[in-house]
Amino acid sequence: MSDNLFLDLRQICKNFGSFTALRDINLAVQKGEFVCFLGPSGCGKTTLLRIIAGLDLQTAGQVFLGGRDISRLPPAHRNYGIVFQSYALFPNLSVFDNVSYGLVNRKAPRAQTRQRVTDLLKLVGLPGSEAKFPGQLSGGQQQRIALARALATAPGLLLLDEPLSALDALERVRLRQEIRSLQQTLGVTTIMVTHDQEEALSVADRIVVMNHGVIEQIGTPMAIYREPASPFVADFVGKVNVLNAQRVSGSLQLGQMRVPSNGAEGAVKVYLRPEDVLAHPIAPGDAHVFSCQIEGIDFLGSHCHVHVNAPLLGDQKLTVYLSPNFLSEQSLRAGSALTLKLLPERLKVF
Repeated sequence: MSDNLFLDLRQICKNFGSFTALRDINLAVQKGEFVCFLGPSGCGKTTLLRIIAGLDLQTAGQVFLGGRDISRLPPAHRNYGIVFQSYALFPNLSVFDNVSYGLVNRKAPRAQTRQRVTDLLKLVGLPGSEAKFPGQLSGGQQQRIALARALATAPGLLLLDEPLSALDALERVRLRQEIRSLQQTLGVTTIMVTHDQEEALSVADRIVVMNHGVIEQIGTPMAIYREPASPFVADFVGKVNVLNAQRVSGSLQLGQMRVPSNGAEGAVKVYLRPEDVLAHPIAPGDAHVFSCQIEGIDFLGSHCHVHVNAPLLGDQKLTVYLSPNFLSEQSLRAGSALTLKLLPERLKVF
């Protein structure tokens, strides 16, 4: 067992009647690590967070925190702070009273409590707001107060249950960066539940991808994105092209194009990220180059999703990422011909 191991989940199962919400979950979280539980609605990620918090009791398995078995302890005896999607602030209490709530319950000295609240409000970017009430604050500000309240008792573990999903897009991006910065400053071990892949990729040290009550893959954001362990992970995390191919005699046959490939012969699905198909630079004599026709362009500001049909690949459709500048310089639009280069080393075959 690692000396740095802080949270250890062993063979966690959870049943609701005949429905299995979680099945044989094993996870080790290191001290100071930021881990995201990522997956679609109903995959079990929030149930797992609630089991860690003691808000739900596992059907089987054990939870260890700091080497101590907390599997059957009530929430009040577990060393964590929690932030919910809905802020869960007391509307009739001031910001000061909301943030100091846990400290007051622990009978902390008044001067120490006041200093702690002042320090935390400065840390979350809302100094001087002690006298305000939740109703006077924006959604992002309320979530900052909820975060300060969760951190007030200096917990060993911070649990975040989709804390940003109720916010608008700009505020979501701003606050997720602040949460990550705050977590790194304090060094608090953090677990965040999210269904937003971009959110998980941008803040996590490691991502736990879940589906139908099991863990599909655990890894760094780069590993999850670049080396998905299953078709579900490849499809759920980021955008991907799924192409039909045949594996024959050590090669992968994509329409009329062949690329080297090992494995059993027969029909396969090939997964290819849009950024792994290049429009430039392409040199004369380059391999794995093909012509296609643009069927549509989605302008997304910094880049475009370009949808093409590739006769050489068996009339299969795929999406590539190109810059608006390149499209403009080449006078490319729907109906234009386009030459692309496929990166065979980036093909993922399941």
